[in-house]
Amino acid sequence: MIRYNLRCERGHAFESWFQNSSAYESQEKRRLVSCPACGSAKVERAIMAPQIVSKKGGDAAPPAPPAPVASTDVAAPASTPLMMAQERELRAKLKELRDHIVKNADNVGERFPNEARKMHYGDIEHRPIYGEASPEEARSLIDEGVEVSPLPVLPEDRN
Repeated sequence: MIRYNLRCERGHAFESWFQNSSAYESQEKRRLVSCPACGSAKVERAIMAPQIVSKKGGDAAPPAPPAPVASTDVAAPASTPLMMAQERELRAKLKELRDHIVKNADNVGERFPNEARKMHYGDIEHRPIYGEASPEEARSLIDEGVEVSPLPVLPEDRN
């Protein structure tokens, strides 16, 4: 991994980590590297002091302090605009899936493990259900061959 001090066209300084220098160059060419303060994709590497390690294992020079970000926006997006768009699309699809299940299935609450088993073993008629199960109960159902899947939980559900 390599850390680069970066600067956008508006002068905002920030740092980012990359697998190697070619990974940075590839992402920069595709305009995937963007400023977390303003979102500008016109970014260049800033001058960096190398960190030199002596043979004794200690640092010959202290690590360079992190580059200051010229913004007071603490919650500035760290993702690229492309990733943010893909993430929004994925969340929308997960919400759509969950809403479809909730609309078309019976909520059996805490009875879910028992109801799922009864259906699996043919004791009751199959129907779409959802409900609650502890991680241990879910593992037990899966071990028995009962097909279960968790409902998607999105960050906004936790508020």
